Amino acid sequence: MKKVAFFSEILFEDFDGASRTMYQIINRIDPNSFSYLFVYGRGPSEIEGGQSYQVPTFRIPMNDDYSFAVPQLAKWRLEETLDAFQPDVIHIATPSLLGFYALGYAKRKGIPVISIYHTHFISYIAYYFRNFSSLIRPVENWIRRRMRSFYNNCEKVYVPAHSIIRELEEIGIQGERLTLWQRGIDVKLFNPNKRCEAYIRAISKNDKPNILFASRLVWEKNIQTLIGIYQQLEQEGMPYNLIIAGDGTAKEEAMQLMPKAVFLGKLNHLELSRLYASADAFVFTSLSETYGNVVIEAMASGLPSVIANAGGSASLVEHGQTGYKCSPNNPKEYLFFLHKILQNEKLKEDLRHAGLQYIKQLDWAKLTDTYFDDVQELAREPQRAFALAGQ
Repeated sequence: MKKVAFFSEILFEDFDGASRTMYQIINRIDPNSFSYLFVYGRGPSEIEGGQSYQVPTFRIPMNDDYSFAVPQLAKWRLEETLDAFQPDVIHIATPSLLGFYALGYAKRKGIPVISIYHTHFISYIAYYFRNFSSLIRPVENWIRRRMRSFYNNCEKVYVPAHSIIRELEEIGIQGERLTLWQRGIDVKLFNPNKRCEAYIRAISKNDKPNILFASRLVWEKNIQTLIGIYQQLEQEGMPYNLIIAGDGTAKEEAMQLMPKAVFLGKLNHLELSRLYASADAFVFTSLSETYGNVVIEAMASGLPSVIANAGGSASLVEHGQTGYKCSPNNPKEYLFFLHKILQNEKLKEDLRHAGLQYIKQLDWAKLTDTYFDDVQELAREPQRAFALAGQ
């Protein structure tokens, strides 16, 4: 039986796309083949499928939705726990304080490291430091150095899109460590058969076509451009409903700036699957995505998408075939393509059909099988080699 120590800042299953991806793995752990020790900051007191160890955390001042774990506050006890567990492989979610602690432990002990690139860190800096513009470039350069230091010491890094692989290589991360590993989709949960006209009418209170935006409501999701789209719609007399699903630190201000939009708050996956299928078009303005789970969820639900031509999401849509991609900060361009979809039923159906064909290749079972096979392979390698890697 192979032992894996799994490090992550947050391990609530439905917290965000990264957490849902991690739980696709966690929920498929074969207890006859693997033993897991989960080391994390925020999360449930216990995680089914393994042992749990929670690390003290601090909230992030610039984003109340997130916190970071501080392993130094429990260093000796954590090290004793890891030594007693004796992991064969270490899985690290992010290059955080906890992530670098785990990496340091792995290198000292000669244990191979696998990571999944969940968060496109550099793209967030312009938002977090928008009031301190002189700091943006130095902070971005610092993050690039940290990313190189971290990922060039991982034996395998799963990356969800070719475009993100190219970006990582451009900042100096060694290409031989990077492996394309996309994200899957549960087509039993997200599918067009869940469409319900009565359900969506109860939300909108009218018969207008419905544009859906679904995401955490934080400024790094380019909410400002969504507000610009709303303002364009308002100038046109609101020919469509704008429905917004999600919660976050930008929600209150967004509600004030978009008073005629319908805000539904955070929905669980069952509620969200019905909403996707019942809407008429999906808009997604974020340019900070590593992948863009919501785009695939919309596509699997038969919902044509108009998205930002940036980040990992851009690789999910073939412009004019499965949806449309826009200049990220141009509200009028998004609205142009939304009009095009909502005023042409044949085009809408063609996009819908092409999107459903595309998602057939995204099978979580195959992806997680690949992950567990790679963990087995890493565990079989001589450990001393990993102690020397990256030095």
